[in-house]
Amino acid sequence: MVLPEIAATLPLILAPALGFAFAALYVYQVSQVSLDDRRGSIQEEEAGLVGSSGAATPAQMKRIREITSFITRGARSFLFAEYRYMAVFIVVFGLIVLISLGLASPLGWPDGVFTAISFVAGAIASIVSGYIGMSIAVYANGRVAVSAMGPQVAPGRPDNAYRRGFTVAFKSGAVMGFALCALALIVLFVLVCLFYLRWPYLEGDNLKVRFDRTVALYEALAGFGLGGSSIALFGRVGGGIYTKAADVGADLVGKVEQGIPEDDPRNPAVIADNVGDNVGDVAGMGADLFGSFAEATCAALVVASTSPSKELALDWTAMNYPLMISAGGLLSCFLTSFVATHIAPVTRKSEIEKSLKYQLFVSTIIMTPVLYGLSVGYLPKEFWVGRCGDCWDTRGLPITVDELCGAIKTCQKVQSYYMFFCGAAGLWSGLAIGLITEYWTSHTYQPVRNLSRTCGETGAATNIILGLALGYNSVIIPSICIAVTIYVSQRLAGMFGIGIAALGILSTLATGLTIDSYGPISDNAGGVAEMCELGDSTRERTDALDAAGNTTAAIGKGFAIGSAAFVSLALFGAFVTRADIEVVDLMAPFPFAGLLIGAMLPYWFSAMTMGAVGRAADEMVHEVQRQFREMPGLMEGTTLPDYERCITISTTASLKEMIALALSS
Repeated sequence: MVLPEIAATLPLILAPALGFAFAALYVYQVSQVSLDDRRGSIQEEEAGLVGSSGAATPAQMKRIREITSFITRGARSFLFAEYRYMAVFIVVFGLIVLISLGLASPLGWPDGVFTAISFVAGAIASIVSGYIGMSIAVYANGRVAVSAMGPQVAPGRPDNAYRRGFTVAFKSGAVMGFALCALALIVLFVLVCLFYLRWPYLEGDNLKVRFDRTVALYEALAGFGLGGSSIALFGRVGGGIYTKAADVGADLVGKVEQGIPEDDPRNPAVIADNVGDNVGDVAGMGADLFGSFAEATCAALVVASTSPSKELALDWTAMNYPLMISAGGLLSCFLTSFVATHIAPVTRKSEIEKSLKYQLFVSTIIMTPVLYGLSVGYLPKEFWVGRCGDCWDTRGLPITVDELCGAIKTCQKVQSYYMFFCGAAGLWSGLAIGLITEYWTSHTYQPVRNLSRTCGETGAATNIILGLALGYNSVIIPSICIAVTIYVSQRLAGMFGIGIAALGILSTLATGLTIDSYGPISDNAGGVAEMCELGDSTRERTDALDAAGNTTAAIGKGFAIGSAAFVSLALFGAFVTRADIEVVDLMAPFPFAGLLIGAMLPYWFSAMTMGAVGRAADEMVHEVQRQFREMPGLMEGTTLPDYERCITISTTASLKEMIALALSS
């Protein structure tokens, strides 16, 4: 039994509202950690975020404000410069979409206008979500460092400084996770509502016209995914080039040539390095996963709209099922976050990584029954998926859909609970990919420990060889997980099943983004602690927070890559379904040639990206060397380096290289 329409409308308003409210609450709580000279107020103590012992001196607090101000200005200058390029792209490509579809579509200009609106909305929403993530990251890094201050505690004993530092970093990451998911969901839902209100011929007695117009509506909505993924390309590539150029320049000259520690304030590239963590690993990563979410949702909606069953394609409640998965995931992640902050808070170094891992477990466990309830409550008990061709008579009435679809091999009859298995397969394969990635990258397990031991005994050469072998081994089981999930989903529900599997892996996106953002925030906090000389105990705590963040960042990358694989197949499935393609003969000359070229493209793109990073890093290295050579007193710490010059070099080089990469894509 399908739930009434209000059940598919109210949750899609309340879930984003909850996400925004939760993000705002966490921003307020993080703001209670003051960076003024009077640290440790009563309000901060009551918030449980700071302690009165181990307080920073006024000089240290002034230095923290200066360093965080440098990082904030650098991050904003890069993003605003990048956004200018993005704005030109959005306008030009939006006009191309408008004109090409307006001239070529059977529906004419309404199709072009609605698709262009979707494209612009997706692009702007992606930009806004990335900016929110960057803003909270630069706002929080100094506050995490301050929260981690405190006297040294004996090993193994509870340390409130760990709890304070972890809580601030985690809540800051949660702002990114919940704000991005809430924004993506509400913008997409508003577009659906507006299109339903303004799209012509969605009502009437002629079912054929209604079906065709419904398909056209959701095809126009697919522009939202195109806009989000286009900005993801700019954000990921531009931010990535910036990050690595600054990182390589800072480490090669500072650590290798000059022998100074990492994050030393005498290093001219140290601020650019910290800026890169925010624009690449927070804003860029957020745009990347926003694009995956938008594409997966749009692909599932397009495939569902092609169903010959009016109980699915023409029913408001059933068609909102993909959006309800995201709404249910937002609620599941909301409940999961309390595990880290209230139920099992971190009090020891050894508990940090476990707490982050529990987030993945708990969110997946909570989401599983939610998926079942959504599947049986929002979908008809049984329906058909796939294109059945011309199954209409001259009056626009269906010709016994069950009999006709049953005789066509491209159509498939689906039970509502089949969709639960598709979504759950994606959900649990995402968890498996994350855990397997952790096994191969965490210092807790044997692969990394053995690699470290080998490096110490035999040197760098064997370390590189064995490290590559370890990396190649790490993709075996995740690839099997993806393959099994795709097979199960396709067998149960065709391309619609694959689309729901993609949404399943992305249903806990808020938790994944929280963990991903936590890492760069903790990393920057360590840099602030080092540059502001907050003490060895503070640096030890921020290093512990960062170490766990590095492992979870690897988990996040595995999660992003796995979801991208599902999303790409879901998009291909939407195209195949809409184009009525029954069979693709891979041995035919054209598909086989295309297959080989497609297999080559990732290597070409990677080569271009690495070349871009190398050229940008080369400029950074020369600039850092010049400052050490020409600025007297820099090594002695009596002269401040020219941080702004390094930030400008990274910004200019990354944007210049980004354009060529974006055009080639």
